[in-house]
Amino acid sequence: MTQPFLADYFPILVFLGIAAGIAVAMVGGSVLAAKQKPNPEKLSAYECGFEPFDDTRRKFDVRFYLVAILFIIFDLEVAFLFPWAVSLGQIGWFGFMSMMAFLGVLTVGFIYEWRKGALDWE
Repeated sequence: MTQPFLADYFPILVFLGIAAGIAVAMVGGSVLAAKQKPNPEKLSAYECGFEPFDDTRRKFDVRFYLVAILFIIFDLEVAFLFPWAVSLGQIGWFGFMSMMAFLGVLTVGFIYEWRKGALDWE
């Protein structure tokens, strides 16, 4: 009775085994082929553009947060645009207008970031 039930999961186990083998091969190949020369610059913690252990009252550039917002704008747009395009024939005009409103809000955010200079790199 349990044999057919467990047999249904065998392809998943094979897939996980192949995925684990490929992952180990990639990491092992990288260790063998790449030069392993760590330096202080590579080993330093980098999170938002300034040293993690410094004076907390120091001013820092707000562009890092603007870039994060810009990433979220485009990430959300792509994440919602593909399913919308696939089901556009079924959702009709209401779905079309809802997406246009959504894209309008994203465009306002994009224009705000553009005005703030998040796209201008020094």
